[in-house]
Amino acid sequence: MLYYLFEYLESQFGLPGASVFQFITFRAATAFILSLLISTIYGKRIINFLRNQQVGETVRDLGLDGQTQKSGTPTMGGLIIIMATLIPVILFAKLNNIYIVILIITTIWMGLIGFLDDYIKVFKKDKAGLKGRFKVLGQVGLGIIVGSMLYFNEGVTIKEQLPVSERVQQENGRLKVFGEAHKSTKTTVPFFKNNELEYSKALSFLGDGYEKYGWIVFIFIVVFIVTGVSNGANLTDGIDGLAAGSSAIIVVTLAVFAWVSGNIIFADYLDVMYIPNSGEMTVFILAFAGALIGFLWYNTYPAQVFMGDTGSLTIGGIIAVIAIAIRKELLLPILAGVFVVENLSVILQVFWFKYTRKRFGIGRRIFKMAPLHHHYQKMQYHESKIVVRFWIVGILLAVFAIVTLKLR
Repeated sequence: MLYYLFEYLESQFGLPGASVFQFITFRAATAFILSLLISTIYGKRIINFLRNQQVGETVRDLGLDGQTQKSGTPTMGGLIIIMATLIPVILFAKLNNIYIVILIITTIWMGLIGFLDDYIKVFKKDKAGLKGRFKVLGQVGLGIIVGSMLYFNEGVTIKEQLPVSERVQQENGRLKVFGEAHKSTKTTVPFFKNNELEYSKALSFLGDGYEKYGWIVFIFIVVFIVTGVSNGANLTDGIDGLAAGSSAIIVVTLAVFAWVSGNIIFADYLDVMYIPNSGEMTVFILAFAGALIGFLWYNTYPAQVFMGDTGSLTIGGIIAVIAIAIRKELLLPILAGVFVVENLSVILQVFWFKYTRKRFGIGRRIFKMAPLHHHYQKMQYHESKIVVRFWIVGILLAVFAIVTLKLR
């Protein structure tokens, strides 16, 4: 909103300083500061409101140290993250940008699914919350919506670098490095020199014209990634500060990728796919990062509030959609490695237990408890130590992910 206001003031009245709103970096930095202030200042008020409404967490007894003391801690704190993200985005982002529209839809959609799950747990006293099949249905629904918007909307395009022999001098004196904007289902594959993968080629066995069915493969992949990452974030949210801190590291890294992918000069310099208008996502991402860091003020040990599924499902959905939009989804196993490992620990634990019970009559476990952070709790590590070490691993993975810009 403010972007359009200052654009009007500059064009009509030549207001000094109004042109600064044209810069993504300025608006992104301002959105970050505002979201941080909102989540820290108004976060306390929301926590008090949740406490007054007796929106407390019901903790299952898993035999973990300090677990019983957390019973009654306000949950649904994801509302703080959502509010602190959307307000700066509405104020500072270009609301007609297709990527911003998709991210707002993702935030509201996943927030509603998570809120419904938390509502059933807290007010209906059903510890299971929303049935798993309905959660998955909601995630799949979002994947279909996001995949369709990214594939069919004319505003979602890429520009590919021209061969050296085809580059020409333009009227402004600059060399034309990129071709014309066009629709594509290409994505980026880390570590490879010619690091682009065309999803539609999975249907090449259909013969000529297979490209027109590429949307089927693309939407299927979007659904898979959205579901996987949102569940990974949900599983990671098991001890104070782990999900919020790990997610903040991931989204700040994604902000770097989004800004580079949307900047034609840096996209050329780093030889990465140029995605017109994608740089605007930096405003949303930094607002989201500010909200997460502000939420950590109250969520670090001992937590004054839990994000609940309202927060964790939203976080996972947003991370997945950003990565897909900037064509870096294949980098998620590295960048979101903490989520991946937490997910895998549960899958392996369940599979091995069922397999050994069927074969030997007694179920056996790989870990003392899953997800993985509970395994370390069972080993008598304090949860603060577990969280900080997971953050350190997350930072190392983030640095490694950024290095892939040139490591091929």
